[in-house]
Amino acid sequence: MTSTDHGPEVVSAPIRDAATVVLVRDSADGIEVFLQRRVKQMAFAGGMTVFPGGGVDKRDAGAHVAWTGPQAAWWAEQFNTDDELAQALVCAAVRETFEECGVLLATTADGSFADPGALADDRQQLVEKSLSFAEFLTARGLTLRADLLSPLAHWITPVNEKRRYDTRFFLAAMPEGQQADAETTEAEVARWVNARVAIDAWADGKHFLMPPTWAQLHYVSGFPSVDELLAAERSVECILPNTTPGAGLAGLGFPGSDEYFRTLGDQTPPEITL
Repeated sequence: MTSTDHGPEVVSAPIRDAATVVLVRDSADGIEVFLQRRVKQMAFAGGMTVFPGGGVDKRDAGAHVAWTGPQAAWWAEQFNTDDELAQALVCAAVRETFEECGVLLATTADGSFADPGALADDRQQLVEKSLSFAEFLTARGLTLRADLLSPLAHWITPVNEKRRYDTRFFLAAMPEGQQADAETTEAEVARWVNARVAIDAWADGKHFLMPPTWAQLHYVSGFPSVDELLAAERSVECILPNTTPGAGLAGLGFPGSDEYFRTLGDQTPPEITL
């Protein structure tokens, strides 16, 4: 783990577990990713370009969930955690993808994908937290498709931030027959973007990427197709960026930070034009 080790001791904010999903699909020009520009009023990462994701709901940790694919123990090993949190993380990954862009990685008893459009009321209840994801799956007779997710990365928000998250990143191919939408109050803009184009637009000051988002885009852009991306072997290592007191963003150190700041130059978070 990369961690802060210089300067006076910092009293850090509490850390909340979270899951983020890098949703991908093939295009004629390479792999595209689904990105959202968060509304500027958001307390965390306001105005930034991000992937769908959010905090874990502890109600899902020990709940009975119909499940296809690698079990919680396997995910716990990949993300260096315990089985209960691993289950909650996988549930959060699927739930947040459904809440934030209407894509549901769950199937009915016959193995077909549910129609997300027919579940609009459930989606709203999930957003409002009046319904847990485990309760939603059970009530609708749905099976969570953990086999459609792959572990990708693990980042912890630096110790000098006021809001901190312990975030596991998942990778998922866009299911056939579904459409990602922008029906969330958390995003001003949401659309598919070629991974390399998204990085180039950031370098040109057209939108802003936090280091974890930049790192995942950089990784995805190195593959010619979704199949090859999903087939690649990965070992997930926890990344906690180093911090330099008083230096702000420029004081962060993480794998690839030299390239990140070289490309960023003297930019500060600009007016967003994703």
